[in-house]
Amino acid sequence: MDMASENALDKLRQGFEHFKKEVYQQQPDTFQQLSQGQSPKYMVFACSDSRVCPSNIMQLQPGEAFMVRNIANMVPPYDQTRYGGVGAALEYAILHLKVANIIVVGHSRCGGIKGLMSIKSDGSTSSDFIEEWVKICASAMENVKAHHANLSFAEQCTKCEVEAVNVSLNNLLSYPFVKQALANKSLTLYGGYYNFVDCSLDLWEANQK
Repeated sequence: MDMASENALDKLRQGFEHFKKEVYQQQPDTFQQLSQGQSPKYMVFACSDSRVCPSNIMQLQPGEAFMVRNIANMVPPYDQTRYGGVGAALEYAILHLKVANIIVVGHSRCGGIKGLMSIKSDGSTSSDFIEEWVKICASAMENVKAHHANLSFAEQCTKCEVEAVNVSLNNLLSYPFVKQALANKSLTLYGGYYNFVDCSLDLWEANQK
């Protein structure tokens, strides 16, 4: 093992020891209860971006949120073949964990959204996975380009970061168990946008019809 690898592992070990001493051992009852099972109130879709950590941003504690993180915090439409991973997480969260709230959180300066806004119109691609994945929110890109052509590319990306959240919220409605939970009034959908440039967080309830 080279020095860089050892240093990386040391950081992780030290981080765990800090957690064990300062968090785990300070809340024995909480972690004992969590060892018996989970009953989170929230399901959070967030970006894999290292600058975006939902637990830190919204102070979600262990056991409070069931999380899915991916490129550009996207929720694909129901598709058992192409998007089974997201479908399985949603199914488990709603039918087994009975989460009461789903929030999709977008963020500023998102590389995935920049990639979406940069997709070439001729259909050519430069990546094996990224472009195909971000096309989940292609309608957000098309809407922004149609209605905000006068804005700079950076400003268009900002618009798309928010619009893509709304596309994902709409995609949630394609899952039968989501629609049923909404009909039963046991579930509420929310959108969010975290701007880490000025440290602001906008939250809104989704249109669930």
